[in-house]
Amino acid sequence: MDFFETIMFPFKWLVSVIMVGFHEGLSSIGMPAANGWTWTLSIIGLVLVIRAALIPVFVKQIKAQRGMQLLQPDLKKLQDKYKGKTDQLSRQAMAQEQMAMYKKHGTNPFSACLPMLIQMPFFFALFQVLSGITAARTKGAGIGAMSHEQVVQFDDSSIFGATLSASLLHGGAGNQTAVWILSIVMILAMTASQFITQKQIMAKNMSEEAMASPFMRQQKMMLYILPIVFGVGGINFPIGVLIYWTTTNLWTMAQQFFVIRRMPTPGSPAAKALAERRAAKGLPALPILGGKKVDAEAEAAAAAAVAQARSQRIQPQRKNRKKK
Repeated sequence: MDFFETIMFPFKWLVSVIMVGFHEGLSSIGMPAANGWTWTLSIIGLVLVIRAALIPVFVKQIKAQRGMQLLQPDLKKLQDKYKGKTDQLSRQAMAQEQMAMYKKHGTNPFSACLPMLIQMPFFFALFQVLSGITAARTKGAGIGAMSHEQVVQFDDSSIFGATLSASLLHGGAGNQTAVWILSIVMILAMTASQFITQKQIMAKNMSEEAMASPFMRQQKMMLYILPIVFGVGGINFPIGVLIYWTTTNLWTMAQQFFVIRRMPTPGSPAAKALAERRAAKGLPALPILGGKKVDAEAEAAAAAAVAQARSQRIQPQRKNRKKK
């Protein structure tokens, strides 16, 4: 067992344990053990367990993304401050000020990638489990927590005529035309869901300052690069892995839709839309997730009212004298 296998072993075991647990539960309620839909629902169950466990990390990611977006004007000023200065001392000073800025606002560029980074070991583990199904069957062995009998059941299972362990590049058992069609459909669904998720963030949940920042240019590049990378890599993924990744993308898309609608970034189009919806319902305006920005006109009116009240003289009231 090489170093990578040693690292991945506990993840492979955990992934297979969760899949087997869902498979046993679905089989106990009457679904066929060797049916492709039983194993497909087991893979979807794996996604639900992993993504539910990652909800606290997702909350941190949202806060980090929001912090990075709100930080963009200050980062732009810092870049302008050191523009054209290429000496080592200036670069060190800029890096130190930038890190201090991140620390002050409680964010950093890497926090936004946490859910994906945490998911990757499970993704690779599932890839190894599903890719090794046929080899384990040939050897008469199990894989992870899956017994040899379950390995055979999985290898024989299919949906729409395509086996779950087959891939577009390497083929597999079953109808090859069905494997090609289903793989292409799943790859398109996987890349489209990822693109839509990132697009809705950029279109609705970024302030004007963030949209004009260098950070935004990087986001636009990633908007197109990541779907292409996963789309090209998808030809090597077993259909079961494509189901996993498409399901987790749909989960992410639903989470982002909820966050954008209910807890948008202050100053973003989504925040303005939320304020308009609350105003239409007669509800008071609320600061969004600790956002400190308030309506400028309301703030100016309040300040004027306070100033006027302070400037006015309070006239003492004369006591009524009793008539003799």
